[in-house]
Amino acid sequence: MKTLLLDRSVWDLVLDANGNWACATEPYQIAQDVASAIRTFRGECFYDTTLGLPYWSNILGQLPPASFIQSEIVRAAFTVPAVTAASVTSLSLDNRQLSGQVDVTGTDGTTQTVAF
Repeated sequence: MKTLLLDRSVWDLVLDANGNWACATEPYQIAQDVASAIRTFRGECFYDTTLGLPYWSNILGQLPPASFIQSEIVRAAFTVPAVTAASVTSLSLDNRQLSGQVDVTGTDGTTQTVAF
């Protein structure tokens, strides 16, 4: 499946040199799909309301244990079909903003660090 390329600074669609929607290619496609999965609020995708993290119900305004957030991030990473391994390497919840990094390994064996 193809993924539309997103501009890293504004997380918005990008056009290619011909003026068409640009598509991401592997291995970056995997990293972008994982970042999108982590940024998704559970219930946001009307076609599958189980996708995403439970930001509203269990994370924002709740102070859950870091281990809970890490497990949810790893779970979200595994919703990307090409991901074979995922581990959170850093996590920060500062001023109500969640950020961090997760290392993901794809089916081709390459490992990438994904910032979120």
